[in-house]
Amino acid sequence: MSTGTHKQTGTSAATPPSRPRPGRSLEKSRHQPQRGGLSGGIKAAIVVALVIVGLGLIFARNNAGISSSAGRSGGKYPYQVGQPGPGAPAPPIRLPATNGGTFDLAALRGQTVLLYFQEGIMCQPCWDQIAAIEAQRGEFEALGIDRIVSITTDPLDALRQKVANERITIPVLSDPDLRVSKAYQANLYGMMGASRDGHSFILIDKEGTIAWRADYGGAPKYTMYVPVPDLIADLRDGLAEGSR
Repeated sequence: MSTGTHKQTGTSAATPPSRPRPGRSLEKSRHQPQRGGLSGGIKAAIVVALVIVGLGLIFARNNAGISSSAGRSGGKYPYQVGQPGPGAPAPPIRLPATNGGTFDLAALRGQTVLLYFQEGIMCQPCWDQIAAIEAQRGEFEALGIDRIVSITTDPLDALRQKVANERITIPVLSDPDLRVSKAYQANLYGMMGASRDGHSFILIDKEGTIAWRADYGGAPKYTMYVPVPDLIADLRDGLAEGSR
């Protein structure tokens, strides 16, 4: 009997038509995918793999974007470098200060000024930072820094009270409408969105040019306090790099 379909002879109904004998070719068609096709399981596995690869590429691209704007702090206190950055002219600053009068950056041409943008009254680590800088001011003077001022968005009266409570002599400038903060984009690196500054240091040289910048308060760590030795090390490295 052949493996093909048996062709009936005559008109006899007693003998049913012969069925094909199961052979190797028939077994393949029942239990294996056709050549050139993929089973549903394999297709699903490929889709999952492509999704994983796609997510990996997105993660790598995002990390590359972050690292390209990140400064170097040995990994312990990473920072970003916002704009305007080193080499750019410093935007003007005229703001009321806690020590009386108005601070005018233009009047300090010929001096090196370190600006410290911070989150404000409710951020105690920010005030601990000012106290630590004040206690180790000689370290900054050794780098040729003549003036240090802090800038935040709280009202002047509240800042005067806080300065008195903390016994701080470094002038704190009030920028309630974020006019200066936005000019320096210091409000883009903090936990409070764009409504407050983060934890940014910007050094302005004697010619009124930004010489160094470190925005510590940005994602993912939102650092609100940098020990002075680490801050000095970053300052020194940044100035050395800028002089090359």
